[in-house]
Amino acid sequence: MFEVKKLLAILFLIQPLVLFATEITLDSVPPVVVSTTPKAGIANVEVSLNKISVTFSKDMMTKEMWSVLMVDGGLFPKITGSVKYLGDKRTFVMPVKLLPNKTYAMRFNSKDNNAFRDTTGKPAESYLLVFKTK
Repeated sequence: MFEVKKLLAILFLIQPLVLFATEITLDSVPPVVVSTTPKAGIANVEVSLNKISVTFSKDMMTKEMWSVLMVDGGLFPKITGSVKYLGDKRTFVMPVKLLPNKTYAMRFNSKDNNAFRDTTGKPAESYLLVFKTK
């Protein structure tokens, strides 16, 4: 019993060293969503909102590379025009038509659909956006 406790203590001390064996830098990590319009979890989005935007933490590949996916149980908004990146190379915009009193749900990237990528080719972390209109 004593040996098991001793081994666990050693593993407990070594584990933090393993977690930080590779230096984390902004360049080494994948891009993440840093903001959305509308904000995730909002329950009173104006039905007049005519675009959904997602801003990433890094410059992204902007040549028709995106993965906006439907989520079971939620509605996917009607896209009313061309989706695009803004000139900042970080903000993706979808023109949409929303309906009143509806819950919308979409995922930006997933394990199998990960076309949102930074300029080095790293796929963005998956992000779930859910909101409800007034």
